[in-house]
Amino acid sequence: MISYGASYLNSFYYIDSRKWFLLQACRISLAMTINNILLVTRYSSVEAESIANKVAQLVHKRGANVYTVSPLSVENAKELDSADTLRRITLDLAIAIGGDGTTLRAVRWLSNAVPVFSIKLTGSRGILAEITPDQLEPALDRIFSNSFYLEKRMRIYASVNGLEFPPALNEILINRINVTRTPTYTIRFAQDELKQRMDGVIISTPTGSTGHSFSLGGPVLHENLNALVITPLSSVNKMPPLVVPNEPIVVSSNADSSLVIDGQSVYEIKSEQDFMIARYEHDAVFLRFKPKGLRQLAKLGF
Repeated sequence: MISYGASYLNSFYYIDSRKWFLLQACRISLAMTINNILLVTRYSSVEAESIANKVAQLVHKRGANVYTVSPLSVENAKELDSADTLRRITLDLAIAIGGDGTTLRAVRWLSNAVPVFSIKLTGSRGILAEITPDQLEPALDRIFSNSFYLEKRMRIYASVNGLEFPPALNEILINRINVTRTPTYTIRFAQDELKQRMDGVIISTPTGSTGHSFSLGGPVLHENLNALVITPLSSVNKMPPLVVPNEPIVVSSNADSSLVIDGQSVYEIKSEQDFMIARYEHDAVFLRFKPKGLRQLAKLGF
């Protein structure tokens, strides 16, 4: 459970999608009591499971409860049968151990603003990660002494006829299913409408601007911008990527399409069916040790 107070004498910074707030000018910080922690690891990774066991042992000694989701089983942790059961538990922190895919999965499992702390494994790019395994023990000391800040990141979701799909931190990809026909996609946002023959389209958040959109020539957005990127896939008329205001976007196609959330969850959308993409009500929250903008660009080596 998160509580607010002035009992810890540490600097604390809070970043939301619009502003940076320095909440501390006289060594006063937010106090966060951590009782329940979720561990999420890369699938079938011996290294990730080993680190998870170490994390569980260390936080168990501090009196916190640890949870995992099947098939992950860790000593000193309670194994839940599915991610759906997480809604029954008031989580205070999620620790993701792996690469960016593991972090994206952890964020998607959390419907509300539970902070996520990501640990980068060997061989992972780890754009969203905060530490490597060798930094684990001092990192936990800082977490349990409230020496950190929280960073919010926009999420988006797609809905069809009132049915909402899971939220995306990076992007929502819509692409054709029939590879022998180039469909026409209609994109409506604000007061504008675009119709383009192309293989598909990507709607990216600022976080996702360094993902698939970037590999297709899209711009990199500062993480705290309140905007989205529309990136076409193989547009016949060479439609450029567009940076647009963070307003609902309605997409339809004259052919069946796949809707892919953060490269992990896939759904089918029927032809001529409108679906809306809009900002999700709960932003993702990351636990950080240093305030830094353009974090992702730095991780890419720029």
